Amino acid sequence: MANNNVQPIFILPEGTTKASGMNAQKINIEAAKQVADQVRSTLGPKGMDKMIVDALGDVIITNDGVTILQEMTIEHPSAKMIVEVAKTQEDEVGDGTTTVVVLAGELLKNALPLLEKGIHPTVIAKGYRIAANKALEILNSDIAKPITVKDKMTLAKIAETAMTGKGAENSKEMLSQLAVKAILDVAEDDVVDISNIKVEKKVGGSIEESQLVEGVIIDKERVHSGMPRNVENAKVALVNTPLEIKNTEIDAKIQITDPMQMQAFLDQEEAMIKKMVSKVVNSGANVIFCQKGIDDLAQHYLAKEGIFAARRVKESDMGKLARATGAKIINNLEDLSKEDLGHAGNVQEVRIADENMIYVQKCKNPKSVTILVRGGTSHVAEEVKRAMDDALGDLAATLNIGKVVAGAGSPEIELAMKLKKFSESLSGREQLAVEAFAESLEVIPRTLAENAGLDPIDIVAALKSAHDQKQITYGIDVFSGKVKDAWKMGVIEPLKIKTQAVSSSAEVAIMILRIDDVISGGSSVPDRDQGSMGGMMPPGM
Repeated sequence: MANNNVQPIFILPEGTTKASGMNAQKINIEAAKQVADQVRSTLGPKGMDKMIVDALGDVIITNDGVTILQEMTIEHPSAKMIVEVAKTQEDEVGDGTTTVVVLAGELLKNALPLLEKGIHPTVIAKGYRIAANKALEILNSDIAKPITVKDKMTLAKIAETAMTGKGAENSKEMLSQLAVKAILDVAEDDVVDISNIKVEKKVGGSIEESQLVEGVIIDKERVHSGMPRNVENAKVALVNTPLEIKNTEIDAKIQITDPMQMQAFLDQEEAMIKKMVSKVVNSGANVIFCQKGIDDLAQHYLAKEGIFAARRVKESDMGKLARATGAKIINNLEDLSKEDLGHAGNVQEVRIADENMIYVQKCKNPKSVTILVRGGTSHVAEEVKRAMDDALGDLAATLNIGKVVAGAGSPEIELAMKLKKFSESLSGREQLAVEAFAESLEVIPRTLAENAGLDPIDIVAALKSAHDQKQITYGIDVFSGKVKDAWKMGVIEPLKIKTQAVSSSAEVAIMILRIDDVISGGSSVPDRDQGSMGGMMPPGM
């Protein structure tokens, strides 16, 4: 006989909430859509900016997708997953963060009607994987065009495309030339390590005063006013050891009973400092950058010898100095020799915006360069720096992959149309998922049109008509409101922006769709007396 008085068993702590099945999926999809909606209006040349004010009152004005999402306080776990996708896009390419977030949101939005029809999430996930793989294949084989380091005009167009719609847009021609020159300076065998390009910003002056230094700018100043401010034909020593008397690693006392002992002690210290300085002098160096400290007495002797010195230089800057000048970083001053020195045409201390900076420039064949961006306010300078970072990221991604695509929404429309045709070759419910994926890709041109104040239905229809006629580079000219050849307009993007956006957005959408339970932990702590059964005992036991 059944026992109707069995008490319920609670396996989770008090206060725990749980959403299951379709309810959990709807909550997750809605969270992802809200994140996408936060940045959607920033997409494209006519995208708007966001003002973010933090708890301390600091203000950030930007239309950079990843910056907006990082500065917002997002709590929902699914929403955080979308933010992670934007960060991945930023790390891998440096641009396209808004695109990947908007696309991920649309993939999840278009999956919801399929779920409501009773299609299992794993079937949708399989269809999305098939579509993503096919999309990557189409991008590489049918849409992308090859490019080399010699095609400077196309590289400049890529940089300009990255800056269009940002705070630096009015000066994009000049800034794009700086970006291309910097990339070509550090490129080795058509491969670019973007870490060898330093972007330094300084408030004051106009954006047009931004400049490229074929060398390194260090945000430091010479350690002694008696040192030369400007050194021509600089022989540069890089030292990762202090030019000062080291403290003992253990506590120690020196007992002095005679004034003469005290003087002898000081004389010995001075002799040790002199020996260090003589090592620098004997090497032939007239400029020294030290990653550690430089003693006051050492500063005095270096100044007397006419040697320019800077201390506590960041490790990252030391690496860039080594790449720019060809110097070796020395860990022991005893080992410093003429062969370890680097060379620069000029090293000087320059005053910019009430601060001193050190320019190490005119280096022979520098493999590390610096772009100094200027702006009338801190907000402008920061936004110009972000635009420059995007342009450099796009150029590096272009040369490292060697392929580009036309922009302005043209690759997304071409992909959408070819995926819809491809879906007809499939049988089973995966076909519906591939169609949903294809429809989701249309969100990019549709959003570009909306943000430009155009009718998205008319624009998408015109795009499809052009692509039906094999005009695969046709996209939206948001300034004229017409459909034109994006390649001829100079709207060009790296292939990697599109491939990374497609693969990342598909992966996060699949991951979120496969979640059928959302369990939010309670605040209660299990009773220790219950041991491993804590939180699993029914009430009253």
